Amino acid sequence: MGTSTATISTAAWADDHTPRIAILGAGPTGLGAGYRLKELGYRNFQLFDRHEYVGGLAHSFTDAQGFTWDIGGHVMFSHYSYYDRVFDALMGEEYTLNNRESWVRMFDRWVPYPFQNNIRYLPKEAAFECMSGLIKAQNGKGKIASPALARNFGEFIDAVFGEGIAKHFMRPYNYKVWAYEPEAMNKQWIGERVAVLDVDRALKNVMLGTDDFGWGPNNQFKFPLRGGTGEFYRRFGPALGLGKSGGECHVNLRKRVVSIDLERKVLSFSDGTAEHYDILISTMPLDVLCNSVLRGDVPAGVKSAAAGLKHSSGYMVGIGLRSRAPGAGTPDTKSWMYFPESNCPFYRVTYLSNYSPHMTPDRANYYSLLCETSESPAKPTRGDNGRDTEAMIEETIVGLENAGLLEPGERKNIVSRWCYYADYSYPTPSVERDEILTQVIPFLESHDIYSRGRFGMWKYEVSNTDHTLMQGVECVNRLLLGEPETTIGMTYQITQDGREAAVHERSAQAGSGEKRLSKPAAAQTPVPQTRAANLGVTADGVEVQVPGVARVVVRPRAAGAVLAAHTPSVHAVGDRPEADISEEELGVTQRRD
Repeated sequence: MGTSTATISTAAWADDHTPRIAILGAGPTGLGAGYRLKELGYRNFQLFDRHEYVGGLAHSFTDAQGFTWDIGGHVMFSHYSYYDRVFDALMGEEYTLNNRESWVRMFDRWVPYPFQNNIRYLPKEAAFECMSGLIKAQNGKGKIASPALARNFGEFIDAVFGEGIAKHFMRPYNYKVWAYEPEAMNKQWIGERVAVLDVDRALKNVMLGTDDFGWGPNNQFKFPLRGGTGEFYRRFGPALGLGKSGGECHVNLRKRVVSIDLERKVLSFSDGTAEHYDILISTMPLDVLCNSVLRGDVPAGVKSAAAGLKHSSGYMVGIGLRSRAPGAGTPDTKSWMYFPESNCPFYRVTYLSNYSPHMTPDRANYYSLLCETSESPAKPTRGDNGRDTEAMIEETIVGLENAGLLEPGERKNIVSRWCYYADYSYPTPSVERDEILTQVIPFLESHDIYSRGRFGMWKYEVSNTDHTLMQGVECVNRLLLGEPETTIGMTYQITQDGREAAVHERSAQAGSGEKRLSKPAAAQTPVPQTRAANLGVTADGVEVQVPGVARVVVRPRAAGAVLAAHTPSVHAVGDRPEADISEEELGVTQRRD
């Protein structure tokens, strides 16, 4: 087993003799890690990515017709002051500020989002069915008497929303998104992703005819003025030396890793080159890492566990159109729309042309629709695992016609058809996921491999672009500053036999970020090293008291080991006790990034 480097000495960060840190993947997580390393003055690191561009799934493309497309409906709103500071540093004033306008399409009509608060828009029979089921569920008389009794996400839906809302929206929509039935998913992932239901609010809207608009933390969002979402992440490249003449460059593109020697700590690439590392931050899919790339003594249990992780794939289909009349621009003010019904393949459509005036060749005369469709072994599509994108494009156009987004005869106005297939689109929070992670993550970290990011940690609930960037930042803060990682919602304990075990949280802190904390952020100060006091080993793990630290991630190799810890820098997250954060502060909403 490798020797872990829990904390790197600050004495020689600029010295080439410091541990060599390699980062796999130049998506938000890898870029965040690299940016933070450079910010702290740490020089001995390199970032590798198989693509010829940075950004990963947050990259944007501009097609030959002049339309810019994102890989999914990304919007930029943040839980973290650090993320905000980086955005301001790289983007300046080059962004738009948009008011969200989201809708649900069903029963041949538009229902304002959130659906459960705007039931009055439904046909009377469906509205009664939804309201009746909701009241029964809230009184403990539904199929599942309480959310606490729910064994999975499907039962959680029944317990919270009742049979009507489950039938008409929650179940069909979530199946279209995840490409798995809700019963195959756990309920711990929910957190900020699913709206807390206010029955009085829903009833008031039905009885008084009032609406709920602009609800939730992303009711305003930023978007780069030019270049789509990917422009923000593209700017990380030059910040890390990419494309600059002279100086250090920490970014290496077109470098596809084919194997990782676990014991020798060597990365081998498809171009025949190899790189040594001391510490590895990996953002590649966890199942691929464990079963296809790692070489060495990987326990069969770790491999089989990682192989059990589920994910969906996704098609992003962009349809660029000439405006319906000269100078008319985008025909609607909507931001994005949800589609639970089966008359179209996509679950969400975004008017990208409403995000910025530069997403089309000419905002006055063109507009664009980005349509997202998922697939998995449990939900195949005509696209045939990315092998028939033309069939997917055609089915998408038919779906747009069925949903009323394309008017009869409007096909003639289509000037651009774009399709991107993401083999890994969403990590599925399956019922067995957390148990899998408790086996895999500690093993990797015992060999100095820190798996982070959307598919590195496999926690969709903290996989917005701000979350994933901060996973990289917080991993570096842990390695260099001894600070706890709060975004991933995971701590470590040492069992009686000295084995390290990961413990998952679905706490208010996980993914909530600095903005949820009572203490204001301040300028970072040097971090003094301090020795952990009152060290003792109990049946529950290692008990450590460290001055100035409310909760510390400790990673000894064996029970009774002497541990070193650091006080957190003043901007650190996670220094507020969980009990002090109320549900009201969570601002929960069902949102996707």
